[in-house]
Amino acid sequence: MAGAQHWRGMTRADLGAVMAVAAAVHPDFPEEAEIFAERLRLFGAGCRVLDMAGGIGAYLVSHPWREHEPPALNAPLGALPAVPGTYYIHDLALLPRARSTGAARLAVADAVGLARGLGLPSLSLVAVNGSTGFWVRQGFSVVADPRLDAKLASYGGDARFMVRAAG
Repeated sequence: MAGAQHWRGMTRADLGAVMAVAAAVHPDFPEEAEIFAERLRLFGAGCRVLDMAGGIGAYLVSHPWREHEPPALNAPLGALPAVPGTYYIHDLALLPRARSTGAARLAVADAVGLARGLGLPSLSLVAVNGSTGFWVRQGFSVVADPRLDAKLASYGGDARFMVRAAG
């Protein structure tokens, strides 16, 4: 990564900027600010922002979760599971100026480190907006599970549930 950009922990004060990035990157998948605030409250260690010249250029929201049960879009979690089975990447969103800087790869490495630190065997996510190729390059594989079809439909026609080992 060039320049003075770096990933740091997200704070409540960052939520406005995070919402702006989300609106720019995922206009077809809007989520309420309360969803981001809840994720930050439930598992702050998994919420990161990329500080760049000109402000926040990206964010990562992730947390421990149940295996093969991606949360519904724009729905509160309520609580984290007492016994999680995977580390779930809820969202990794980068503005165009943050792309091709290595920032996304570093965010994924951070998530992998968190999963390993929690002793979780895998990471999972729902890939959207044609991002499957990026996630494959990060070690994720598409998992076809007909039980997830209805939930994935809310994420768009190209949504794919993906998993990778944490080890």
